This record gives sequence, structure tokens and C-alpha cells, in this order.
Amino acid sequence: MFHREGQKIILGSFFLVVAIVLIAQFYIPTPWIRFTIQIAVLLFLILILQFFRNPKRIVQRSFDEILAPVDGKVVVIEEVEETEYFKDRRRQVSIFMSPTNVHVTRYAASGEIKFSKYHPGKYLVAWHPKSSTENERTTVVIRTPKFGDILYRQIAGALARRIVNYAEEGDSVQQGDDAGFIKFGSRVDLFLPLDCAITVKLNQTVTGAKTCIAAVVQKDEEREII
Repeated sequence: MFHREGQKIILGSFFLVVAIVLIAQFYIPTPWIRFTIQIAVLLFLILILQFFRNPKRIVQRSFDEILAPVDGKVVVIEEVEETEYFKDRRRQVSIFMSPTNVHVTRYAASGEIKFSKYHPGKYLVAWHPKSSTENERTTVVIRTPKFGDILYRQIAGALARRIVNYAEEGDSVQQGDDAGFIKFGSRVDLFLPLDCAITVKLNQTVTGAKTCIAAVVQKDEEREII
């Protein structure tokens, strides 16, 4: 199944590939050149289809867990000053998506959307330290029953030129549901309370709506220190 944000691109790419294959078949007499062109455009179509794939996932929803909002690799786990919304110290967990990852953004937790804002910006590589504050991005805050307010930020990468964000202030959202899409390479930052337990490690590969990123620390448990 493919994401709705890719429908026009997939359809346009399909007709373009068909046209190129037919033109090559009838107008390029040299067999190896014709074959090379046809294979190249078919591979291009396969890459487009792969990028916009949207696998259905059964979500085990829990108010006690923050699930990964995207597929990718954990590249940052640190305590930082979040300056846009909270203006205080938070735990940041950042997930980098390569062009081969599923690029659907899913809600990391159930709750109510308290803040949603788009920021135009630069297109630094997604792992650049300043990409979180200088790149094209969206900031969304969800008020959750157990974690309080959590923030996630969709960040465009060097190749991305459009971020799709479905979150609107006042919406009630469910963990694991479709929250948007980032086209062609990107990153998502999560800003979580300091007293939650981070359950992933640096360089760990995570799966959207499946991998637990953080959990509520019970009163009788020792708090995890990262």
C-alpha cells in the first residue's frame, strides 16, 4: 500500500516511465542502449514506489509508552534546552531516516494537539546539529495523560523539499495513526520530560509505531539516567 502523499508522483512517474520505455523500444536501434535506458527508468519507478510505501501496522497502544514516530536510526539522545515551546530542559531523542526508510510520520502517543506550527528554513543535511532549528520543519505538541506535554519536530533534510503535517490544534489523536509525511530524506526529533525512562540506544534501528522510545517511570522504580 502507498501513502496518499505519493499518489500524484507515482502516477506521473508511471506514465513517464511507460513513455520512455516505448520511445526507446521504437526509436533507439542499438539494443544495449535501448535495454539500458529501459532498465534505468524501471529502477527509477521501483525507487519511487519504495519511498512512498505505507505498511499497515497493528499498534499496541499504551499511555505508559512513547512509540517511535518514524522508521530510522537513533542519532541523538541527550538533555537539551528546548527553546521554541517549553523553554526548559528536555530529553531529546532524534531519529534519522535514510531515503530507503518508510517516511510516514506516526503519532508517538495518544492525546490532544496543543500546538502545531510550520517553519520555513534551510535544507542542511538532516544530521547537522543546526538542522533542528534552521531547516524547514514543523513543531507539534501533544498533551498526553501520563507524560504531560511531549513535542515532536519533523525536519527536512538536504533532499527534502516538502513536509506534510496533519496535526491541527485541538485534534484528539491516537498513538500510531498517520501524522504526516516527509519527502526524500529527513529526521524527527522528540522532546520528552526529564523524568521518563529512555528505552533505546544510540545507533539503534527503530520501527515507527512499534519500537518503544520512552516509558513512564513508576514511583517505586529507580529513574534511568542517560
